Amino acid sequence: QVQLVESGGGLVQAGGSVRLSCAASGRTFRSYDMGWFRRAPGKEREFVAAISRNGGSTYYVDSVKGRFTISRDNAKNTVYLQMNSLKTEDTAVYYCAAGGWSSGNYFRSDRYDYWGQGTQVTVSS
Repeated sequence: QVQLVESGGGLVQAGGSVRLSCAASGRTFRSYDMGWFRRAPGKEREFVAAISRNGGSTYYVDSVKGRFTISRDNAKNTVYLQMNSLKTEDTAVYYCAAGGWSSGNYFRSDRYDYWGQGTQVTVSS
């Protein structure tokens, strides 16, 4: 069992930066692949970024490539999402998730077993 708690969301102007954190409970954090998803108002939840359990592989949705960076610190049981050059269309509730995936299915929400409660990021113009 893993419990995930996101933090770091808030209101930011377009072009600004925010770093989200996701703290995991338990001693098995390093055995999970991690991901970030988001749900914008009126839209389906979508994949944003993923990182493998050892941090060696990372993946991003095309719309955030070059702007967002996912990382993890297994010693601190924490995964991060550094978000730069934010756009109004990045406004959403951001969720971190833990599970197990391969290079072919990291973007599928059904590959993740545990989810946080979400943190709101609002980007103003």
